[in-house]
Amino acid sequence: MELLSQMWSFLGLLTVLQNILPTQLLSLLHSIYESLLDFFSPFSYFEIPEFNGYCGVDMNELYLHVNLYLNSINSSSTCQHTVQDSLDEKRSFSLKLPKRHRHKLLSSYLNFVSARAKDFERVSRERRLFTNNGHGSYESGWVSVPFRHPSTFDTLALEPELKEQLTEDLTAFANGKEFYHRVGRAWKRGYLLYGPPGSGKSSLIAAMANLMCYDVYDLELTKCSDNSELRTLLIQTTNRSIIVIEDIDCSLDLTADRVSKLKSKKSSNHTRSSGCDEEKGRVTLSGLLNFTDGLWSCCGEERIIVFTTNHKDNVDHALVRSGRMDMHVRLGACGIHAFKSLVMNYLGLDSHRLFGVVESYIRSGGALTPAEIGEILLRNRNDADVAIQGVVTALKGGRDAVESDDMVNVPDVIDSMLLNSPENSDSSSGKFVGKRKKIKFLVRLKSLTKSDSGRRVV
Repeated sequence: MELLSQMWSFLGLLTVLQNILPTQLLSLLHSIYESLLDFFSPFSYFEIPEFNGYCGVDMNELYLHVNLYLNSINSSSTCQHTVQDSLDEKRSFSLKLPKRHRHKLLSSYLNFVSARAKDFERVSRERRLFTNNGHGSYESGWVSVPFRHPSTFDTLALEPELKEQLTEDLTAFANGKEFYHRVGRAWKRGYLLYGPPGSGKSSLIAAMANLMCYDVYDLELTKCSDNSELRTLLIQTTNRSIIVIEDIDCSLDLTADRVSKLKSKKSSNHTRSSGCDEEKGRVTLSGLLNFTDGLWSCCGEERIIVFTTNHKDNVDHALVRSGRMDMHVRLGACGIHAFKSLVMNYLGLDSHRLFGVVESYIRSGGALTPAEIGEILLRNRNDADVAIQGVVTALKGGRDAVESDDMVNVPDVIDSMLLNSPENSDSSSGKFVGKRKKIKFLVRLKSLTKSDSGRRVV
């Protein structure tokens, strides 16, 4: 009881001193008290406020990183670190470190927190799929929807070597900020995907976006009125994104630009002036080149540009040269490893008695795209034997079709050759039949030689 009365007396004395002593003296005493506590404490405390700068109006980036880091770890482990709520709306985090190791730990730990926060933000944020709406000259030329494509490199029907090469190249690009700045190059990468329809070009783009956690901008060139709008659309794209132009050879007649320019030099002055008016009202090859590799292409960082085409030879060489399209990826017929990947994805099988038959047909010239094989497996996914037998039948039909192409209308061709020959204009029917058999034998021998030597390459 006596101890309690002494405590109340001490608190009363403090209250009297607080009212009597000047504010400056109280502040000095408080700072001395804090210094004594800090001197005898084995820990150092660092405050990370939400706002800093002049008048405290600038958002503290480190505060955001700490907040993201705490959200990224298990909530049950962070509950013990929440001490109290701030009533004056001035929020901050307090970091406690051992005093003897604070200089060694502070910088490395904060760098670790920032790195984890950036990774968490990259993975957790909602990715979006954009397309241009034809109004690039206004506030925003893009409209978007959530991007939820399920394709990944684990589910792609690609050969293992190509899959590994692509993932390593993408990972090196994502981690190459310092390298690109050091060598003086814009932090961007170009990919040309070419192959027949159904070979997996769109699925590969989706897998790239999911691996890198990038937004996707699907650029429709036919909706761009001119080069200025194309440049505006480029400026409106964000960092960490993939810009896709599908079927680049069909979107616009870009290859004919150079030919038209050469012809315009030989035309009259009136023709040249009218041609210039036409150039101002459309997207040109020069505008697209500046879009991919000009000065305006460096207005953002960590961006990937992807062109797709069914026929690589139809694309102007200036669009796909090194420096614009850094990596050319050929996607063709489904190989045996890609086929096994499809079977695992659709049927859940890693082996089957017909795998050897499928491999022999693929090696002998049977060619199906991953989309064609995937459709067969999808239709018969409840019966693995029927599904794989369907693939075998389709491969056999494709191989037979290739062989029949070599022998199409061979009898008619032979008859035409013999009948149109001058030396057979008056020949007897016996000589005609004999020469017909000889030519047919030679054509058949040539086709067999071709099938053995030319069908190995897929």
